[in-house]
Amino acid sequence: GIFFMVDAVLQAQNLTIGYAPTRQAPHVVADQISVSLDRGEFVCLLGPNGAGKSTLIRTLVGMQPPLAGFVQLAGREVSSLSAQELAQLLSVVLTDRVQVGILSVRDLVALGRYPYTDWTGRLTKDDEAIIGWAIQAATAQDLTHRNVGSLSDGERQKVMIARALAQQPEVMVLDEPTAFLDLPRRVEMMALLRNLAHETNKAILLSTHDLDLALRSADRIWLLPQGG
Repeated sequence: GIFFMVDAVLQAQNLTIGYAPTRQAPHVVADQISVSLDRGEFVCLLGPNGAGKSTLIRTLVGMQPPLAGFVQLAGREVSSLSAQELAQLLSVVLTDRVQVGILSVRDLVALGRYPYTDWTGRLTKDDEAIIGWAIQAATAQDLTHRNVGSLSDGERQKVMIARALAQQPEVMVLDEPTAFLDLPRRVEMMALLRNLAHETNKAILLSTHDLDLALRSADRIWLLPQGG
């Protein structure tokens, strides 16, 4: 039978990940993946390029369906959650350099509150307080009034983390968040995320191929070798 980890907020059982093109045989990237992520834990997903790290992350966060097995978030199957329920439990920071035009940093972080606002999208005092906390927690206070388009890669990553925090999720998942950063910024980013996991009791999963840094920062490592 299936047993559930008590502390696990995100878990996958016998997961097969890959693609199922219409009317063609499915392409399996990796299979027999059973993993769990606990609250307050900072986990790094390591593996060579092309091993399927992004596919695994996209499957765990419900952006693509598993070919077999299932993913549970806070005790519920991810595929059964509405977009709003999912957004209240999980925030995702992808590598894609977001095209945000002329938003201010504060406005971008405020977007993290959308799963909780009513149809007018108006922010309450509570929302404002959470936005302020998220900016502080991501150490982005000095960026608040800047335009997102004017930020460096490292500054932008901090702001994307602040936005993810403003969602107040149980789980934060980051796909290669240090890819464009120089070493001092990468070290700073990993330390920030590790501290956030430990201090806010969130489960944080980050994919990277920065072996050295992952070994120094992570509470646990998930290793995805070539060929699953």
